[in-house]
Amino acid sequence: MTGWTRRRLAASGVAILAAPALLRNAGAAPLSGDPSDTSGLYRFTLGAFTVTAILDAAAMIDGPWPIVGEDRPRTEVEALMRENRLPPDRFKPGFTPILVDTGRERVLFDTGNGEVGFVKRPAGGRLAERLRAAGHDPGGIDHVVLTHCHTDHIGGLMEAGRPAFPNATIAVGAAELDFWTKDARLGSAPEGNEHTSALVVRSHLVPQVARIRTIRPGEEVVPGIAAVAAPGHTPGHLAYHVESAGRRMLIWGDCAHHEVASLARPDWHALFDMDKAMGAATRRDLYGMAAADEILVAGYHTSFPSLGYVVAMGTGYRWIPVSYQLDP
Repeated sequence: MTGWTRRRLAASGVAILAAPALLRNAGAAPLSGDPSDTSGLYRFTLGAFTVTAILDAAAMIDGPWPIVGEDRPRTEVEALMRENRLPPDRFKPGFTPILVDTGRERVLFDTGNGEVGFVKRPAGGRLAERLRAAGHDPGGIDHVVLTHCHTDHIGGLMEAGRPAFPNATIAVGAAELDFWTKDARLGSAPEGNEHTSALVVRSHLVPQVARIRTIRPGEEVVPGIAAVAAPGHTPGHLAYHVESAGRRMLIWGDCAHHEVASLARPDWHALFDMDKAMGAATRRDLYGMAAADEILVAGYHTSFPSLGYVVAMGTGYRWIPVSYQLDP
């Protein structure tokens, strides 16, 4: 493995302890039974931390081609889906923010679609209501952490023109913020993802500048939660390493858009990656680390509860979704 090994993570300022055995990584208690429950909430413990996966949106969409494998023939991607007993031309991605309650502070990773995102209401933009259902008022969130600034991750920052998390600091990668606030972003094609995200950055993030905190790889948001470089999808895309009492989790944002295609063929281009080659390199790095360390992964766009493990398989990787591994 040439990527984020333990040594490289430690050098970046992320504290790494010995990886626990797979089934000892955490203890879980789903809020409503099991990961497939339509409540859209899944809670478990990670050491002294309590983690809740929150489904912001659920929608069947076309794909995974060209969202994954845009540089490959459509038939090749569809064949991979059939091999895995999945529909060849449609899939149901997750849009899953993660809440980490450290016991002292409540840290929310990404804010979902809100009123303006990829999946429109009522199918999307459900983060705030589900936070309340989980027993958390949005005003009680201490830190909002953005993996990157695409609309389906920052759309929930504002609600009806007001900050949705009025008491939270907003942590965003320094390179990410610099990229999206440049006037050049608005010069891209009006119908494109870049133009839309730039508009939402200006309407949802920039007005809250007094509470923005820029962060760089290796820096901690709070003790036990540190940023990891994951560029390619966007220039300043960040993943986050979460650790408590020797239990570990990697929140990797958009390092996978499909739990089969993205992992089995990490070198395939992703439609929404801004730097295709860098995106592929980052996938190989983070998948390799997750597999070698047997670390729990929160993947924003994998099927809810968007939690799983990564195992090396041939020239690629395999996603093992959480079922009962995290049960106490």
